[in-house]
Amino acid sequence: MNAPKESEGGQAPAPGNWPSGAPPPAPGSLEAGLQVQASQVPLDCPPGLEYLTQIDHLLVHQQVELLEAFVGFETNNKYVVKNTLGQQVYYAVEDTNCCTRNCFGNCRCFDMKILDNATREVVHLNRGLRCTSCWCPCCLQKLEVCSPPGTIIGYVCQSWSVCFPKFTIQDASGTTILRIEGPMCTWNLCGDVEFDVLSSDGNTKVGKISKQWSGFAKEVFTDADNFGISFPMDLDVKIKAVMLGACFLIDFMFFERSGNKKDQKKAGML
Repeated sequence: MNAPKESEGGQAPAPGNWPSGAPPPAPGSLEAGLQVQASQVPLDCPPGLEYLTQIDHLLVHQQVELLEAFVGFETNNKYVVKNTLGQQVYYAVEDTNCCTRNCFGNCRCFDMKILDNATREVVHLNRGLRCTSCWCPCCLQKLEVCSPPGTIIGYVCQSWSVCFPKFTIQDASGTTILRIEGPMCTWNLCGDVEFDVLSSDGNTKVGKISKQWSGFAKEVFTDADNFGISFPMDLDVKIKAVMLGACFLIDFMFFERSGNKKDQKKAGML
């Protein structure tokens, strides 16, 4: 695996060492996040997630795999996670074997490592092999999120539903913090597909995960998708990381395809 590239503009200066006379970093930029004072970071913030305390949006871009596009051989998914200025914040890579990817397709179990720009693993995701049919409510999808690796900070759990995709975002104790509800049709020609992020009682919209239209050629010939994630600025940094994990689970469940053939589109969870 190639190491993630440095953020735009090269290596950022260490906190507190911004060059004298240089313009201040733009709000929400990676450089601004690196200058966060230690007193502003929650004491229980996992190492590597400090920057998430300063932002309320993330962009997730899946990398195009030419072998997949032309041959149909399923390869490990790779993603670049950016801020709204287009600067790379994290790099995510799936860790599965060839047999699992090509035999089980988008329902495969996987481990995924999320690395920072120093190639340090800051979040680890684990999806077990479970049934993808809504007719099996006793074995719904579940994603475990750890940060640092080995320390569980939350879960993404699928809720039973026939027509509308539904998930809960839970903390390490299993308490529901947020809910996610998707549309009946998880496809939209030349448009975005939005999954609403709701409060724990389901009454208030607080954010969204949107699968963004990435152009005709990319949509038809590859399964490389673009996503946008929005959440409250003051949301617990651990839950922000769990929401990032939810984005990857949604990608696998609804937008991943087997080989170079489009999966048959379907309504809701049917």
